[in-house]
Amino acid sequence: MTISRRRLLKTSAFAALTPVLGGIGSLPVSGAASAQPAAAAGGAEWRHALSLFGEIKYPAGFKRFDYVNPDAPKAGSVRQIALGTFDNFNLVVSGVKGNLAGAVGLIYESLTTASLDEVSTEYGLLAESVSHPEDYSWVAYRLRPEARWHDGKPVTADDVIFSLESFKKHHPFYSAYYSHVVKAEKVGEREIKFTFDAPGNRELPQIVGQLTVIPKHWWEGTDASGKKRDVSSTTLEPPLGSAAYRIKDFAPGRNVVIERVKDYWGAKLAVNIGKHNFNEVRYEYFRDGTVALEAFKGDQVDWRSENSAKNWATAYDFPAVKEKRVILEEFPNRATGVMQGFAMNIRRDKFKDVRVRRALNYAFDFEEMNKQLFYGTYERISSYFHGTELASSGLPEGKELEILETVRADVPPEVFTKPYSNPVNGNAENVRSNLREATALLKAAGYEIRDRKLVDAKTGAPFEIELLGEDPSSERIALFFKPPLERLGIGVTVRTIDATQYENRMRSWDFDIVVTQWGQSLSPGNEQREYWGSKAADAPGSRNVVGIKDPAIDKLIERVIFTKDRADLVAATKALDRVLLWNNFVVPQFTYSKARTARWDRFGRPAELPKYGQSGFPSIWWWDAEKAAKTGGRS
Repeated sequence: MTISRRRLLKTSAFAALTPVLGGIGSLPVSGAASAQPAAAAGGAEWRHALSLFGEIKYPAGFKRFDYVNPDAPKAGSVRQIALGTFDNFNLVVSGVKGNLAGAVGLIYESLTTASLDEVSTEYGLLAESVSHPEDYSWVAYRLRPEARWHDGKPVTADDVIFSLESFKKHHPFYSAYYSHVVKAEKVGEREIKFTFDAPGNRELPQIVGQLTVIPKHWWEGTDASGKKRDVSSTTLEPPLGSAAYRIKDFAPGRNVVIERVKDYWGAKLAVNIGKHNFNEVRYEYFRDGTVALEAFKGDQVDWRSENSAKNWATAYDFPAVKEKRVILEEFPNRATGVMQGFAMNIRRDKFKDVRVRRALNYAFDFEEMNKQLFYGTYERISSYFHGTELASSGLPEGKELEILETVRADVPPEVFTKPYSNPVNGNAENVRSNLREATALLKAAGYEIRDRKLVDAKTGAPFEIELLGEDPSSERIALFFKPPLERLGIGVTVRTIDATQYENRMRSWDFDIVVTQWGQSLSPGNEQREYWGSKAADAPGSRNVVGIKDPAIDKLIERVIFTKDRADLVAATKALDRVLLWNNFVVPQFTYSKARTARWDRFGRPAELPKYGQSGFPSIWWWDAEKAAKTGGRS
């Protein structure tokens, strides 16, 4: 499985089996009767789980999730792909410093963990129970007495508070994500109460449950040389964790090996039965996706997620595939939507005019690109929530229209009069027509052609853009976009730089256009502030790549967060989607509704995979010695 530095939570199968950012919405929380019925602080009832949809599948005292094999053997190893490099094991500063090693998140745990056969339900992991009042003004979590760090010391309330404070102080994303938690206090030997800045935000209890807990005593201690550790700095000292795996070995920038903890404290928890079955998981780093593919073919790694339609169509015709020693399989994605596109940096004057941004979309010939580069396998993205029921379509009506009326004066008029659609190219006539439309938009925005170059009509300054990237395999997409832009008179430079340079330029917003994506859950909520909110626009490392500062969008985000039921959430999200689309912040690209994977046939898996877990690899898979013997290559 490929791990991208900026999308660890979206691409790691291990991470997919733990709470992920953006996975929580704003719906009523309810739970089955708790195994601990005593009231928490304020008289609220303790619960074993939280759900945003009012239904909890697994009752208190359940034995295991339905989609795991409780008898899976604990054996073997798996080798996976990570792209880029790493120079940091400290999650706390991963948003602003260094390149984080992909395996680090797997040594830690959160207060709760998600079920993969429910849309948005969380069960206790480090915490045995949770409680909150009806107005959602606070939440309390009670830790399991048996929860332990790998050094044998208990996980404490002080660890939880230290973790929250550290992430809020040093990580831009988490600073925004937990900004409404204004107080965290120890209210019992194993109980922590989190107070919110206002009542009514229904997803905050679950957001707190997603907190990654790090050990206070370790971070405030000293390393082997006697140097005091610093949670605000990068480090390559393997950190102390509490999860089923710990770092065994590593070579900076080349590989990380994690091993299963034999005396792991949580091995018998219902949420962990049938999971964490490999004795060892190895991440091999590659700077180039082509080299990573050849390494897979050469049996240097076991599993590969293929993001290239060209590779999927042409690169897997080698003997091991024909001999069925390598299995090609696609897994449906039912859990998330996505927006991926050429994102324009509207902090720069040349992209501030919506007509300029729309003109660039007219120049993008997706249909021809899909034919030439992708074998016709992709579909064009037409929503920020593409692939879900949250995607807007047609004209707004009903509750969605009511919501939009509250911002009518501050949003593009097309929101109310015209369904959003991307320009369609694909043939010479459409291309000419769309380039004429783009030229008209650029002229209306104050540009004109002089000596075949697009220039500012007032200053004569040429209109030039840089398409910036970090993945050489994606360069062909930018190069395909270049000629039609040049036909408009735009000066275009395509530049691919290394991972460290790319991260530094992104953190300082030093770019014109980059390709990026925003993953969306079925229950969007507070993370939308980080994606599109004004406060995130200037925060280094935030996901507001575009630089949006729009009061109407801020208002719609709050409407999404404070919805009261599912119907309200769907309407509010569609309204937000429609306004984002008509602002033309990105040139939408393409997507594929399934995950393409290739694997050496050495592994077993449950007969039925979880509905919302895609492949679930490697967390609920296991080593199959019989298959491995037939496959060859290693024992």
